[in-house]
Amino acid sequence: MRLHQPVRINKGALVLLINLALTSVCIQAEAQAVPTPEVRPNFVAGYLQRDSLPDSFALLPPPPVAGSAALALDEAVSRQAIALRDTPRWRLATEDADLTFPHAAGTFACALGSSVTERDTPTLYRLLQRSIADAALSTYAAKDRYKRPRPFMINGAPICTPDRGERLSKDGAYPSGHTAVGWAWALILTEIAPERAGPILARGMAYGQSRVVCNVHWQSDVDAGRIVGAAAVARLHAEPAFRADLDAARAELDTVRGRGAPPTNDCAAEDAALRQAPLPQ
Repeated sequence: MRLHQPVRINKGALVLLINLALTSVCIQAEAQAVPTPEVRPNFVAGYLQRDSLPDSFALLPPPPVAGSAALALDEAVSRQAIALRDTPRWRLATEDADLTFPHAAGTFACALGSSVTERDTPTLYRLLQRSIADAALSTYAAKDRYKRPRPFMINGAPICTPDRGERLSKDGAYPSGHTAVGWAWALILTEIAPERAGPILARGMAYGQSRVVCNVHWQSDVDAGRIVGAAAVARLHAEPAFRADLDAARAELDTVRGRGAPPTNDCAAEDAALRQAPLPQ
């Protein structure tokens, strides 16, 4: 009795299987190589269609009105923020105002304990890029309805980004789009690196406060922006593509952090700036 029968290979079938496997690999590689389209220069499309975005007008109360305690608080915090001009906190707020990549990819590097780069963490890098659109665009139902004037339009004090003043004056203050983005990033990153949740969430809070420091948003704009950012993240979890990227980004970051490479940011300077005269939150 033969214990081992010779295996007969159908060469035609084998060639077919190899070709199918190679075709599958090529299709997957091409799919990964297709860039996400830009909604405007330097900003890529999000995961959500416009009709899937959270409705900020339905979600939020109206902004504070004249004579209210809420507006008085806005004005008091704004006066505190103006006093931080030309300090390290002002300079950090100026950096936070820049949402273009690769600069913005480093916003949470110190909080994460790792740099985020297109080379080493490509999925996480693109996830942060794409979620900008989902969080920021979710603010516009309320922004366009209320068209709230920004602080610099009222107090005449300088802003961190004077080259954007004219454009900002035509864009409603309530709620803050930058804050929605920063808080959405913070929530996403705490899922990717839950052991760093404390510093990540603290940086996300500070990111929104940077808009008050820059004199382009009131405190209530920032508070409302965080609500919209959280709503956008909640909605994103219903998207398979987002969830897949979340899992892949977690694996990428684990690999990078496993190498023990620290972030390239000046984390000591960032920490010192954030501890300087913190604003009410």
